[in-house]
Amino acid sequence: MHKITFTIFFVIIFFNAIGQSSPGDQILGEWINEEKDTRIEIYKSGTHYAGKLVWALNLMEADGQTPRKDVNNTDEKLRTRNLSNIDLLHDFVFSDGIWDDGKMYDPKSGKTYNCLMKLRSEKLEIRGYVGIPLLGRTTYWERVL
Repeated sequence: MHKITFTIFFVIIFFNAIGQSSPGDQILGEWINEEKDTRIEIYKSGTHYAGKLVWALNLMEADGQTPRKDVNNTDEKLRTRNLSNIDLLHDFVFSDGIWDDGKMYDPKSGKTYNCLMKLRSEKLEIRGYVGIPLLGRTTYWERVL
């Protein structure tokens, strides 16, 4: 009887531990940029965090039928891909309250920047930079409810 009770207790504890999310998962979900013209879904892929473009005011060409392409990309092979659902954020690692070591792609310029993210009062602070964070720009995204 004690073996059965112990086994059940162990299984419950094991599955409870697996089901808990890590502190880094706080940023999972949809966010809207400062300009309110773009929504990004942040998701987890293995131990890394990424974000894809899920909605934008200008995802379609003027005809309203043709999806916009990634025409400003520095990689010529990627210029024919649709902007919808492309990863704008990739390779972030969570440590000590910061999502760091990631990259942010800007489809308006076609450039990719080093990036770090922090949660600040229910807003996501995103710092894109070249070289060191001091040489960068910060933007704040709001969670989509």
